[in-house]
Amino acid sequence: MSSSAAPSNKWLALALLATAQFVVVLDASIVNVALPSIGKDLNFSQDNLSWVVNSYTLVFGGFLLLGGRLADLLGRRRMFIAGLSLFALASLAGGFAQNEMWLIIARSVQGLGAALVSPAALSIVTTTFKEGSERNTALGVWGAVAGSGGAAGVLLGGVLTEWAGWEWVLFVNVPIGIAAAALAPRLLAESRDDVSERHFDVAGAFTVTAGLAIGVYALVDANNAGWTSTQTLALGAVSLGLLGLFAVVENASRHPLVPFGIFRLRSLRGSNIVGLLIGMSLFAMFFFISLYLQQVLEYSALKTGLAYLPLALFIIFSAGFASQLVTKLGFKPTLIIGLLFVTAGLAWFSQVSAQDGTYLGDVLFPSLLAAIGLGFSFVSVTIGAVTGTQPDEAGLASGLINTSQQVGGALGLAILSSLANSRTEDVFASGERNPAIALTEGFQTAFAVGAGFALTGAILAALLISSRDSREQAEAARRGDAPAPAVA
Repeated sequence: MSSSAAPSNKWLALALLATAQFVVVLDASIVNVALPSIGKDLNFSQDNLSWVVNSYTLVFGGFLLLGGRLADLLGRRRMFIAGLSLFALASLAGGFAQNEMWLIIARSVQGLGAALVSPAALSIVTTTFKEGSERNTALGVWGAVAGSGGAAGVLLGGVLTEWAGWEWVLFVNVPIGIAAAALAPRLLAESRDDVSERHFDVAGAFTVTAGLAIGVYALVDANNAGWTSTQTLALGAVSLGLLGLFAVVENASRHPLVPFGIFRLRSLRGSNIVGLLIGMSLFAMFFFISLYLQQVLEYSALKTGLAYLPLALFIIFSAGFASQLVTKLGFKPTLIIGLLFVTAGLAWFSQVSAQDGTYLGDVLFPSLLAAIGLGFSFVSVTIGAVTGTQPDEAGLASGLINTSQQVGGALGLAILSSLANSRTEDVFASGERNPAIALTEGFQTAFAVGAGFALTGAILAALLISSRDSREQAEAARRGDAPAPAVA
């Protein structure tokens, strides 16, 4: 790996990188509370309104692997700045949107900017902080901002929508993005793969990006089109075909986009599978809590946002504690403990009540359990996903774990929304006339299945992640040095 200079202050660099990641994660949820206002102002149809969220998720998830490899080849700081600049410009354009197509395109371009920023930022963290306790601490901060971004998005979205107008959920990104891009050359060292020739795998980039994007689109639109519809099945087949072709291309390429040799690392393989299940269980949680608060408890946008404050604070607290726990116990036990907390929180949520539901009894305490689990899980799965990787694999490893979580989030939301809607329709069909009761029974089903995803993640973490890697990483962190290279 080549590097132009060491950062003058690693912790200031981390603050900058974490802020950028916070904004990227936040933007997936900040518009949720603003959707009714957006729909009214821009005359969105109800079917198209979900694409304000989905267009961002779709492009973000589809381009993450490409963004990670671009960071490794062209320069991590360069791609970080380019992604932030694109993200800020798209946010500005979205705030000025005059119709639904304008806003959806702006949100898509925001997703592209985020796909460049996120893996570049995480790979800079992993190449700036040496493996061990120092990196664990840095990734604890990273996990805190990444995990709390979803909750903070709802909080900030509610405040801005109530007091300033929905446009400001997009405008708020502009000064932050510009300031972060301007500070990057001063605080971040440039680094890239140390190779004499820079070959770019165009065929691999096209097939994996198209395959992921089409697959995510098929998932997020499955509720509208139908899970067994011709559209969903055909797009699913095209996505699998492109991903299969990607595997063939990569095996034949001398300079692949994703060298499959990286999957020799058992903990990386296991962490990415578990990361998929973390996304499936947790991303939808924010969505359904918001709906329960607004549609059943009849909270305003502002009150819904403020209801997320304890959740966001507990995620920050638990992620900070998780970095210490990883150093003491290892990332594998911390991940399993975290997923069991998530399971317990979602199982408690599956008991939400319609007729006598309260914030204190039905939302606050289960959300705190889930928050502890989320902080533990995000930090430990990220450490597991980059443990034992070489510096020139940082962008690739970062892109992989981000992709696993984003695709998992899209898959989980699609599955759980479909199950919730189906249960709600069945309750109405049985003669129930109270919408709050029908909706709540749908939410109960979604939370229960989400708890099943989290429990499956805990079991797979126990089976698929290397205990030896986890133990050696913890021992090395306590000694203050880097562990020996991980083995398959």
